[in-house]
Amino acid sequence: MAGDNSDPKLSELTALLDEVRARVRQRHTQASPSHLTVPDLLPILHARDAAYGKIAAIGSVNPRPGGPINTFIQAAKRLLARSLHWLVREQVEFNRAGVTAVEAILSALEENNRALNELAARCSAVDAKIDAALRDTIDPVQRDFNDIRAHWIAWRSEWARKLELNEIQFLRGLADQQTAFTHRATLMESNYRDLLQAQLRAQHADFEGALTRSAAEIQQRLWTDLERARTEFQTSVHEELRVLRQKAWMYSPAAQPAPTTQPPPDFPNLDWWRFAGKFRGPESYVRQNHEFYLSFFRDCRTVADLGCGRGEFLSLLKDNGIPARGVELSPELVAYCRTRGLDVEQADLFAWLLAQPQRSVDGIFCSQVVEHLPPARVWELVRLAHDKLAPGGVLAIETPNPESLAIFASHFFLDPTHTRPVPPALLEFYFEENGFADLVTRRFAPAIESMPELAALDPTLRDRFFGALDYAIIGRQRAR
Repeated sequence: MAGDNSDPKLSELTALLDEVRARVRQRHTQASPSHLTVPDLLPILHARDAAYGKIAAIGSVNPRPGGPINTFIQAAKRLLARSLHWLVREQVEFNRAGVTAVEAILSALEENNRALNELAARCSAVDAKIDAALRDTIDPVQRDFNDIRAHWIAWRSEWARKLELNEIQFLRGLADQQTAFTHRATLMESNYRDLLQAQLRAQHADFEGALTRSAAEIQQRLWTDLERARTEFQTSVHEELRVLRQKAWMYSPAAQPAPTTQPPPDFPNLDWWRFAGKFRGPESYVRQNHEFYLSFFRDCRTVADLGCGRGEFLSLLKDNGIPARGVELSPELVAYCRTRGLDVEQADLFAWLLAQPQRSVDGIFCSQVVEHLPPARVWELVRLAHDKLAPGGVLAIETPNPESLAIFASHFFLDPTHTRPVPPALLEFYFEENGFADLVTRRFAPAIESMPELAALDPTLRDRFFGALDYAIIGRQRAR
């Protein structure tokens, strides 16, 4: 119908509707000079008009064609609608209130649009003023910019010139630094060479010192070896001389009577030196066993070793700075001890004790001797030692231990000059009877060390009958 222009009334009506629509749109949607777009309120208006139409239609009935039946039906509908008016009354009021709220919202939005349009107009005016102010400001800024550009060009050329000068100065400084570095490196190399030479000289001096010390140690070992060789050579010479004397004695028709501590004249003159080395042990072994006695003789000024033999205890005392002298009947052993620098006198121990002044000896040591004496002379030895010892003097006697049955099966009867063993209880009794005090009894050299078979025995039985092979009793002269 909009495109049909043949009817002038219809065209006029269409134009009129377009004008009304335009006025309403202009009223409710007006664009601002600042191109500000406000909300379009026409859909809300259409919805409001539709709601008013629905409110107006409440309680009415739809039309029907004429006739008695339809008239009756229409009358019944209107009657029913009026009768149900109380049921829909609240709904009708709610709908009217909702439409009223929509009208209020629409009025508020219209006011908001008018305020926005006014704001847009004011913004357009402000934009115009800003444009005018900017035009008034741009020209001085442009002039300032042109001035800055001219100054920049001048400054750039000056900066390039100064940069060139700085580069030249920098290269000169770098060259100076390189020269100084080369000079410093040369000095450091020279100092390093001097330090290296000093270290080499110090190492050379240390090497020479170490070499000197090593040479001194080697020389000391050489002299020690030479001294040991000389001692061994002298020992061999003494052994040869002793063998020659023994052979000469065997063919000599006259033999001198032997002292009481030597074998009888008819006993064969054996190689007793070899006998001691084989059955008693090397000197180092005997010396190690004798270290136990050092604590008892530490403060003595004069110690006598009766029957010193090869001088093991004398050498031990000498190494510890304790004055001592030995008494030995064998001339071969006396000569051997003297070659070692030991003070040894050839004499019978009883004769030597009788010749000493009373209370003249600080300590007396007698190892593996009393078992060679007759029983009565053991008592005499203890008595003489007590008489010759100074107050507080020490007497130590060491002998095989007859409490151990193993001593009779292995060691005691190996020496044909042994007369009888001396039990520890008897020797302790001799010490006590002669006035010795602070007695110490020490048993050593367990039989199990030389007879491993004893490990199979009961420990109590083994300790009781197969204990230490030797014992020693140390007593001290009572102080007066």
